[in-house]
Amino acid sequence: MKISVITVTKNNKNGLVCAIESVWCQSYHNIEHIIVDGSSTDGSVEILQQAKKSRKRTHNSLPIIDHYSLVTISEVDSGIYDALNKGIKIASGDVIGLLHSDDLFANEFVLSKAAEKFQQKSVDAVYGDLVYVRSSDINKVIRYWKSGEYNPKKMIYGWMPPHPALFVKKDIYLKYGLYDTSLKIASDYEMILRLFWKHKISTAYLPKIITKMRWGGASNKSFGNLLTKSKEDYIAMKKNGLPLPCFALALKNIRKIPQFIGNKYI
Repeated sequence: MKISVITVTKNNKNGLVCAIESVWCQSYHNIEHIIVDGSSTDGSVEILQQAKKSRKRTHNSLPIIDHYSLVTISEVDSGIYDALNKGIKIASGDVIGLLHSDDLFANEFVLSKAAEKFQQKSVDAVYGDLVYVRSSDINKVIRYWKSGEYNPKKMIYGWMPPHPALFVKKDIYLKYGLYDTSLKIASDYEMILRLFWKHKISTAYLPKIITKMRWGGASNKSFGNLLTKSKEDYIAMKKNGLPLPCFALALKNIRKIPQFIGNKYI
């Protein structure tokens, strides 16, 4: 099973380096890393050129990757979801995962564990847990998003798995469509509703931290973005036939509160 990891980035050179190294450190040996750069001007393009020259690596005595390819695009796009769609279209892997330039895989076994889950369960998607961490200290957890086992009824109560901790078979995207670029912040939630709720794809929960995300995503940057996120969440719910969207929207925000409690260094 080949896993394509899509990294979307723009003018985030330092984060991009960390994301590339995070993929290089994986123990899994059949990886395609697709990096979609939004025409950066901060030196990111030069980082991509250097990475193409240094595909093989060793890390903590792990073997060199036998089957690893790096594919890069650097051109103007219309936003993160347009960039993701570009990555999905050219992906050659059986399974697609996401790792943005502000994200890191939690450890070197993430892709191996995800692949193992797909093979054990024969499912359309595998998801796990996510932690938000301080930008200045990736071992300090601010928020722990523990997904738990999926039940369709949970979505009525605002449940969703963390998008950056989700792996989906490529043929599912081909069958049910790409990201809705008319939504600027909540297209990831719309995609999850479309796949999990509307089309009822088969899923498996991997009860492990998949991704570390540096705090400060697009939806959290301003009060205006939070309002836009709520509006787009509501649109996504209506579009995919989720009942009681106002109720679900309120609970979707409330259920985040416990995720901030009791966090510590990991």
